[in-house]
Amino acid sequence: MKKIIASAVGIVLVGGVAVTTASAVESQFGGYWRTRSYFEHNFNQPTEGVNTVNATDTRTRLYYTAKFSDDFKFVNKFEFNTTWGDSNGGDVGADGKGNWRIKNSYVDFKLGNVNTTVGIQAATISRGFLFGDDFSGAIVTADFGSFTLPVLYGMVSQEDANTLGWDGSTAKNMGFSTNSMNQGFTSGTSGDIYLLSAMPKFDINENISLNPQVTYANITSQDTYIWYVGTDVDAKFDAFSAWGTMLHNGGKVDKDITGGSKDADISAWLFAAGAEAGIVHGQGFYATGDDDATDNDVDSLVLIGGDGYGASYYWSEILGLGTFDNQVGSNATMGDKISNIWAVNLGVTLKPMDKLTLDFDAWYAENVEQVLVDGKMEDKLGTELDAKLSYQIMDNLKADFIYAYLFAGDAAGDKDIQEGGVQLSLSF
Repeated sequence: MKKIIASAVGIVLVGGVAVTTASAVESQFGGYWRTRSYFEHNFNQPTEGVNTVNATDTRTRLYYTAKFSDDFKFVNKFEFNTTWGDSNGGDVGADGKGNWRIKNSYVDFKLGNVNTTVGIQAATISRGFLFGDDFSGAIVTADFGSFTLPVLYGMVSQEDANTLGWDGSTAKNMGFSTNSMNQGFTSGTSGDIYLLSAMPKFDINENISLNPQVTYANITSQDTYIWYVGTDVDAKFDAFSAWGTMLHNGGKVDKDITGGSKDADISAWLFAAGAEAGIVHGQGFYATGDDDATDNDVDSLVLIGGDGYGASYYWSEILGLGTFDNQVGSNATMGDKISNIWAVNLGVTLKPMDKLTLDFDAWYAENVEQVLVDGKMEDKLGTELDAKLSYQIMDNLKADFIYAYLFAGDAAGDKDIQEGGVQLSLSF
């Protein structure tokens, strides 16, 4: 009888603890949803048969945060995607299984003036020119008021987790490519690849901030290391705002990876700037390219990340991925991976009524160094015109109508490129 009473008391106590713990947690829900229908015409010339696309797809993101206090929370973000008419959820019967993704899952806690996030999370370095993606790792940020110091550690690839072999014959495909249009570390290499970055931010005054960064990455099993130094500058005033980014990429790549006769030295640069005043906005960027593909020196930016790399800077609709980011408009550009390209933009944003916004943008772009296109060396990507109409149907529900036309240069193809469509989206 005593054992029964003791067990009953134990159950009550455990239940009481569970109730108390659960009641101390504030559950926060949010998300994002969009459905878009679009066409792409004459993309990725001279490839035949895959350069015209008509598609409709749906993306859903669901967010759940368990908030224990103002200084401690547990964040989760999930995503699933379906293309209408595919055999994985978009057909009759639905029930898709293979398109579920865990975007983020991490703890976020603050001790004194130091905030720490650990787990699968997102980060941006140099506005995305260097890195703008989800990753596994930690960010520790010390806050001193007008000065903050975030330090990031990310695991790009882990040998034991991937259990993939390594030899020089597969290095270019698995780990590092010296092709100026496909430059970077990828997952699946032998040896660990990790990322370290310090990104202090200084608020000079209420209008100007300075955000320098130092970033380092390497392959532990090879004599290969890559480093980046750069800075972001932001200025915001009543009449206008402006920003600038400078990035220098250096380091060394082992000859066993490149397949060359000696180690390759890296020396690449990126410069970018933009401004907005009233209804007018504009920007431009310049990223060096590899001037001699036959030598071992690397003059274009080496990107860090997993499959598809971690760098992500969206710009125009066709050449820079844009809203309908199914594919890049031209094989002569890496889309949101800015390397071996320069481009300038001028645009206007109009708001004729409260819920209606009109955006018109013109872009001109070229490869810095010529690339091989259909048997010829070319550099001109062309002039792109983008038009976007956005209407706020309800507080959280918006419709976008987009059309883009690229007057194709020789590097983009011998036919002009078009893209257009409509997107319905909501956030909560």
